[in-house]
Parts: sequence; structure tokens; C-alpha cells
Amino acid sequence: MSTLKRFFKDTVIYGLATVLPRLMGIILVRLHTDALPREGYADVASFYVGAAFLNIILTYGMETAFFRFFSKSDKKEKVYSTVFIALIISTLLISIVLYACKTPILQFLELPESYFWYLAGVVLLDTLVVAPFAYLRARGKALRFAGFKLANLFVFVALNFFFLWAIPKFNWYFEWYDTSDIRQYIFIANLMASIVTLLLIAPEFFRVKAVFDKQIFKKLWSYGWPIMIAGLAFVVNEQLDKLFINKMLDKDTGGAYAACYKIAVFMTIFIQAFRLGAEPFFFNHAKEKNAPTTYALILKYFVIVGAFGLVIITGFVDIIKDELVKDTSYHIAMEIVPYVLLANLCLGIYHNLAIWYKLTDKTKYGMYFSIIGAIITICFNVFLIPIIGFMASAYATLAAYGTMMVLSYIFGKKYYPIPYELNRISLYLLLAIVSSGVSFYIFRANYLVSAILLGIFALVIFLMEGKQLKAIIKRS
Repeated sequence: MSTLKRFFKDTVIYGLATVLPRLMGIILVRLHTDALPREGYADVASFYVGAAFLNIILTYGMETAFFRFFSKSDKKEKVYSTVFIALIISTLLISIVLYACKTPILQFLELPESYFWYLAGVVLLDTLVVAPFAYLRARGKALRFAGFKLANLFVFVALNFFFLWAIPKFNWYFEWYDTSDIRQYIFIANLMASIVTLLLIAPEFFRVKAVFDKQIFKKLWSYGWPIMIAGLAFVVNEQLDKLFINKMLDKDTGGAYAACYKIAVFMTIFIQAFRLGAEPFFFNHAKEKNAPTTYALILKYFVIVGAFGLVIITGFVDIIKDELVKDTSYHIAMEIVPYVLLANLCLGIYHNLAIWYKLTDKTKYGMYFSIIGAIITICFNVFLIPIIGFMASAYATLAAYGTMMVLSYIFGKKYYPIPYELNRISLYLLLAIVSSGVSFYIFRANYLVSAILLGIFALVIFLMEGKQLKAIIKRS
């Protein structure tokens, strides 16, 4: 099996484990926005902002560090064991700190103190399974990985429908069911799903002998801590806008913004599936002579698929929004969608470009780029939300990810040159942006025009890439 064929196969499997949860997430957006007022949905968004920050702190870059050292070490099992033990010990220690700081954390997120145990439980349990899941990916156990992820999804979705739909619809009575605060059942469903995942993956804990190697850990920590800082800055870029809007405008607007932001989930599905398949692939094939050429080819087709997504979603966004968020009171923030979609495409390109600093062990550059993006995000939100409202947050997301993408490309040329087809990539991006802008701002809801623009884009891709695609398929 060719390396590219293996890459695409793994990406499809990981994509299944990613696409289905995201697609179910779309259904849950409809369920949640139907069941909750905008203010309540803003609280759900705040909860997951807090979870995102805590997940980065608790994993402190160990997942990416694991892949880096697992791929090049002749002591692979010892690398896994060291990461796993380190995460268990640090999780227990950090949980004590979290409990001591629970009041300021929840005040910052504007959540009731009763939610602390849900938040802490979810992030702590999810941290404990990071190493086993990474070990499955590193060993190419994509199907097993997907199975565990899909089991988590089933429990989470089933409980959401039970708590938020079945009980109210059929007027079932349970003494423990609190109708005055149904938001909490979203978090309870998440906690239960995390418990099930931990039980399922528990046998992976004992696959190798428990050994903690101090020298390996020092290398892992040295490699991983800049990734942790970069991860925190990334969460600022990705999540903090929801809190800014809640605090600087109001939770009703924040809830609408968070719901419309979810329409970009189609782009994030593709990006996340790509990352799950790409990260182990990039590390495992770094020593091959044609690795840079392969990386360049992957980026080009990543951009092509992402650009297709941009054109399709913006062209048919009104059909999507009516299915995704039925409550029209949430639609006040629809204008953010094209900017958030393009921003996420830039983020996906950045993740692809970022392989240079991961392979050269210059992870501090990822930290620098993310910090720059975080500064842009904070400045845009703080200074522009009072002037132009929630659109400032959408502009901030695009400006931050666009800047990070450009910086990574510039520095990557110096430290790890890859022959990217910049002219073609730029052409495809420009064509997608123009087509999307015409569909969204000039011919909104004119689906004939949207279909024509999509057809033109597809024709350009076929004319320029058809021969190469046929050759790749033939070789596979």
C-alpha cells in the first residue's frame, strides 16, 4: 500500500470518528437551541470554553510530544508508559488546584458553582484517556480508535435526547429531574459518556509495563511545554470570543453568536479529521526522501477540498441554517458565517504548514505564532466589540488565523523548505473566496447562481488537477 493511500485510508477512518460526532453535534445544536433560550445556550458555550482551556493545561503538549518521540525512538513502549504515568500524576495534582480555585474559575465563566463537578469530571476523565488514544493512533489502530470514539458519541447523544427531548415530550416524572435548569443535563450526559470511554479503553492502560523514564520525560516536557502555551493561545483564538460577547454585550447575543458559529462545523470536521490522520503520518514518514514533496501534495489537496467546502456552505447557507438552528431568534448573527469558515480554512492550512517546526523540534515557533494570534484576537475583541458588535469577533478570528498561516509559511521556508505549489493554492483560495462572497452578499439564497459558481470552481479544479489525480489513483 502506498504511503499516500495509507494516509488517505487512515484519514477516512479517523474522519468517521470525527465526522459522526460533529454531525451529531449539528443535530444537538438544533436540540439545544430548541430547548434553551439564547442566554442558556451562551452558558453551554461558556462551559466548553472552560473545558477547552483546562484540557490544554492538563495535557501540557504531551500528545504531540508523544508522537514525535514515539516515531523516532527505539524504546516506543517506554515513551508511551512515561507519557501515561506523567499524565496520571499531573492530573491528580492539578485536580487539587482546580478544587481550590473553583470559585474564581466559575465566576470567570459566569456559571453556577454547582457546575464545577461536571466541568472537573469531564476534563479530568478526558485527560486520562489521552495517552491510550494516542497510542492507538501511533500503532495504526484506527478502527479501534474510531470504535471507542463512536461509543462515547452514542452515550452522549442518547442521553441528550433522553434528558432534553424525551422527558419533556412524554411528561415523564423523575424526582431528580430539575425542570428549572435543564442545561446541566448536557454536562451530565458528557460526564457519563466520558466515564463509559474510560471503562472501554481501560485495557489499553496495561498494554505495556509501567515504567517512568526521567530522561524521556525531560525530552517530552522540553518539546511539549511550548505546545501547551500555543494551545492556550489557540483556545483564546477559538473560544474566548464567546466570553467577550457575553461580558461586553449580553448573553442573548452571545448565545446567537455561538449557535451561528456552529455552522462552521462542516469545515472543522474536515480539519479535525485531517489532523488525526496527518499528525502520525507526517512524523512516521519524515525520513523518506520524498517527504517534502508528499507534504506539498497533501497541502494542495487539503486546500482544494477545504475551498470546495467554503463555496458549498456559503452558497447554500440558508438551507443549512434553517435545519441547524430552527429558532429564528438565533439568526441575528448569520453574517459571521463566511468569515468563520474562511478563518477555519486558514487554520487548517496553518496546521499543515506547522509540520516544519514539529519535525525540526522548534515548537517554540508554534508558541510564538499562537501568542501573536491571541494578541490579535484580544485586541480586536476588546477595542472593536463596543464599536461594531459581534462582527468584531468574526474579524478577529480571521485576522488571527490568517496571520498565523502566513507567519508559519514564511518561517517554514527558512527552516524546513517544502515545495508548496503556492501559485495554484493561492488561485484556488482566491477563486473560492470570490465565489463565496458573490453567493453570500449578492445572490443570497439564489441557489441556481450558487450551483453555477460551484460548477465553475469544480471545472477549474478538474482542468488543472485532473491528470495528477488520475495518476495518483492509478499508482494507488
